Amino acid sequence: MNPLPNPSRAAVDLGCRALEPLARYHRFEVRGMEHVPRRGACLWVAHHTLATYDGFLLGVRIVQQTGRLPRALGDRTIFQIPGLRGLAPQLGIVQADPEAGETLLRQGEIVAVAPGGMWEALRPAEERYRTRWESRMGFARLALRCGAPLMLSACPRADELYTVFPSRLTDAAYRRFHLPLPLARGLGPTLVPRPLKLVAHIAPLLHPPAWEERHEAEQVAELHSRASAVMAELLNR
Repeated sequence: MNPLPNPSRAAVDLGCRALEPLARYHRFEVRGMEHVPRRGACLWVAHHTLATYDGFLLGVRIVQQTGRLPRALGDRTIFQIPGLRGLAPQLGIVQADPEAGETLLRQGEIVAVAPGGMWEALRPAEERYRTRWESRMGFARLALRCGAPLMLSACPRADELYTVFPSRLTDAAYRRFHLPLPLARGLGPTLVPRPLKLVAHIAPLLHPPAWEERHEAEQVAELHSRASAVMAELLNR
């Protein structure tokens, strides 16, 4: 694969400043920052909400308090949008790909993934505080093969920023074209996010077992199950 682009410190600093008004709006707080490793590889596994920016707010706090810039594996749709396509690499985001993830982990980076992706973000309100990870095993396989600990995080009330309604159009647009077309509302009848206090929770690191190629399928399933249980606990806080 081509060499991964290096992020721009100026762009990262500008992005951090741009997100501060949202952090103040939501009185954003982090619990469990002590679990973020100050050095070495780590796979940060996040819950994906419709708002999405709750994960970026946590990323800002990680940058500010540890000096480490998480390298996110982003949905390919990001790299098809003019403007975002050029900006994403400057912010440290690379297109989601197992090889890219492995390269970054072997370089000792914090690599951020949201296993449920856009499909998880489109959950209707009746699925608040849940994941859509059932068939998403890639993150567990990546951590296992690289021997990287998992750092799970969730911001439960971010699921309340919007009311997402069940919609056949939403489901069809995602399944056929991989496009996000949610039917949702925030504050009143608008798309302004509700001014709720957001608290992000980070769990203690979850360490994978030593990789055994012949038992990989079983190891991946077990690690996926353990990670899913930790995330369920975070989402119930």
